[in-house]
Amino acid sequence: MIAKSVIATLFLLSAMSGIAQTSPATSATSSPTAAAPVYEVFAIRYASIPDFPVNALIAGADSQRKLSIAMTVWLIRGNGRNILVDSGFYRPQFFKQFKVDGFIKASDAVGQPGIVPAGQPALMPEDITDVVITHMHWDHADGMDLFPRARIWLQKDEYTYYTGEAWQGSRTHGGIEPDDVLAAVKLNLAGRLSLVNGDAQEIFPGITCYTGGRHTFQSQYVGVNTKAGTVILASDNMYLYENLEKHVPIAQTLDPASNLRAQDRMKQLAATPRLIVPGHDPAVFEKFPKVSERVVRIE
Repeated sequence: MIAKSVIATLFLLSAMSGIAQTSPATSATSSPTAAAPVYEVFAIRYASIPDFPVNALIAGADSQRKLSIAMTVWLIRGNGRNILVDSGFYRPQFFKQFKVDGFIKASDAVGQPGIVPAGQPALMPEDITDVVITHMHWDHADGMDLFPRARIWLQKDEYTYYTGEAWQGSRTHGGIEPDDVLAAVKLNLAGRLSLVNGDAQEIFPGITCYTGGRHTFQSQYVGVNTKAGTVILASDNMYLYENLEKHVPIAQTLDPASNLRAQDRMKQLAATPRLIVPGHDPAVFEKFPKVSERVVRIE
């Protein structure tokens, strides 16, 4: 069991200010075009954290409720690319702060059975072409340096804030790990970081990044064109299905109204609400077709 103070510290949202600059991302688009490539999307459970307080996820939830939350990354395949959305965690300090069950590194998780057709070699870390980081919290960004050939995609304002102003105060970088900030800077110095400049940016045909509801300084979520229509990978802009079903904001946000607006927009963008995928809900692995022990296909 972890103290509420620790949870609050690890998920604390940063203060709200930033700098808008240019970005290598392409021009904005609101939804995939008819000619956009069709992708496959997989949810991969790389670990679980048991007995997690639901009131740290759902604003106003019963403080006695607990849940074994799914620690998840998402893999998008198609158009010659293997794109990972978020990269999990692996550094040792996090295992001292949380009880973690069934852990494997995200770099190993991408090689799980069922992701590639039978007879083809499993994916290796070097096969990942791109990693989209939805936000800089430790459990989503810590593994960004595990994929040696991948280009990393991060919101420009998120990068600018957490490599600069956030560290001028003691309460403006909760949940952000210094090692991850250094990893992002090194990737930028190596020419492997692309900064997404704001909302509704189509980074590849049929894959669009949208700004979220202030879970961190500038989080993002991802829309993907699939044979079932647009899938929305909400990440922590929606922790659980309960957020959407009850129209309740996530607990960890400085702007609950903006989080609800983001959820409402997801419903407009997705082909159906069923294709809005929350960040930590174990029910994801029950609602969609199972392709192996840790993996489901979002369809």
